[in-house]
Amino acid sequence: MTPAARVAAAIELLAAVEAEPRRPADAIANDYFRARRFIGASDRRAVAERAWGVIRQRLRLDWWLARAGAPAATPRLLVGAHLLLAEGWDLEGLERGAFPGGRFAAAPLAPEERRVLARLAGQALRHPEMPEPVALNIPGWLLPRFRARFGADLPAAAAALEQPAPLDLRVNLLRASRAEAAAALAAEGVETVPTPYSPWGLRVTGRRPVTGTRAFREGLVEIQDEGSQIVALLADARPGLRVCDYCAGAGGKTLAMAAAMGNKGRIVACDVSAPRLAGAVRRLRRGGVDNAERHLLVPGDRWAKRRAGQFDRVLVDAPCTGTGTWRRNPDARIRTRPEDLAELVRRQREILAAAAELVRPGGRLIYATCSVLPEEDEGQMQAFMAARGDFAPIAPRALWPRVAGEAAPFPGACGEDAPWLLLAPHRHGTDGFFVAVLERRPP
Repeated sequence: MTPAARVAAAIELLAAVEAEPRRPADAIANDYFRARRFIGASDRRAVAERAWGVIRQRLRLDWWLARAGAPAATPRLLVGAHLLLAEGWDLEGLERGAFPGGRFAAAPLAPEERRVLARLAGQALRHPEMPEPVALNIPGWLLPRFRARFGADLPAAAAALEQPAPLDLRVNLLRASRAEAAAALAAEGVETVPTPYSPWGLRVTGRRPVTGTRAFREGLVEIQDEGSQIVALLADARPGLRVCDYCAGAGGKTLAMAAAMGNKGRIVACDVSAPRLAGAVRRLRRGGVDNAERHLLVPGDRWAKRRAGQFDRVLVDAPCTGTGTWRRNPDARIRTRPEDLAELVRRQREILAAAAELVRPGGRLIYATCSVLPEEDEGQMQAFMAARGDFAPIAPRALWPRVAGEAAPFPGACGEDAPWLLLAPHRHGTDGFFVAVLERRPP
């Protein structure tokens, strides 16, 4: 693709994302490129990076376009503004290289578009007159919650959430050791380093694709952020236990726990989505997992009632706002609304209440989110424990030597004896995660 064709494709992709405001942008991008298989891998990456760059900086681009008098932030203006403000193009280069017209290129700038973009030429993306939410790149309604979470660390936390995330892999211990998996990847040109906290993790250095490697196809590794691996580690799923992954999704943590169990015992992957569970089954087969089963949760289902008090471990990786994953899912920054948070908090409470009934006395309930919002994290734990006096927290620090090894550094941020763990990109290099481990007391 020519540079102008890449710009035109980014505009098309952004228009597709804006046309479906309630659908995840990565799913829209997958459909977009699937329908255009003629676009090669390097072009796909360039187009996606530019579109994601616009989405990542949308609050600031909207501010600039409003300041320049744009009646609406169209995909064409957003891409043009990003090229000028973030990528350093000049106006002449923009007209010649991004909007030249002709086949496979964006149409020339209309007079009004040129007038708006001319006011941005020579400016920098950040400006001292930006209001605080725009300067920090955090929606205004969320800013008090981020300040409550991070305090004086807020600028560093906000800056880290703007950066692209690293590519982390979890080694499948059913197939290989961490050293063996790293060697297999290196033989195919993919260099990695061990993750600092998870004993299962490898972090890819550089930009080499992983999913086409033999190591990935044969199930030696799975793509999984180190924070997600830490959640699975703290579940302490041992061989011989009965484990339930209550919100399994596509099965990333199910896979990790099954490997920790050495295929001994039983693990059940539950979810309300049949397509997600189908994806989990494919991954479980590739990973060589044979101690797992799936269960689709449907209204009126009596499965949970029949299995009350039967599980040693129940993991609730709850649906949430995903504020800890903005590095990977920048569209969530601008799509999540206050009413979404209220609905998610309600659903989390319902899920916790149902999942708790599955835990046997002496067993553990593990609650996790990829959110940094207090209402979804310790707020849920405090409300749950006030309602359920038979559950008590176990400090993650106390579990760490057993699950990660005596020599593994503990990713502490809440204090050594804190009743839960909060992970954040600026402190740990992981996505933002919250995890609490609660033990059910015997009657």
